[in-house]
Amino acid sequence: MDSINKTTALEILMQDAEKIYKLINSQKEHLCFANCPAFEDVVDTQMYGFSREVDYAVKLGIISKEEGHKILSDLEASLNAMYTNYFDQSKNDSADKGV
Repeated sequence: MDSINKTTALEILMQDAEKIYKLINSQKEHLCFANCPAFEDVVDTQMYGFSREVDYAVKLGIISKEEGHKILSDLEASLNAMYTNYFDQSKNDSADKGV
């Protein structure tokens, strides 16, 4: 079996991160996560699996601990922004309706 260089391994890791970004962004566009409780479970599962990948990459020396933390923090920030935007919009919609 051929060995994988660090660049290739990092590209694979970032492709997996991109899949999670796409999942989060698709929910942002449709704002259907509030009506779909399974979304949070799916994201939690994806984030956990990805965090294990990042941890493994750190252990192999592919990325530094700081780089791994930044990748995960960026994903979590994207998810938090989505929830914040949704709840702000819901609050504004309720205020507009006089609720």
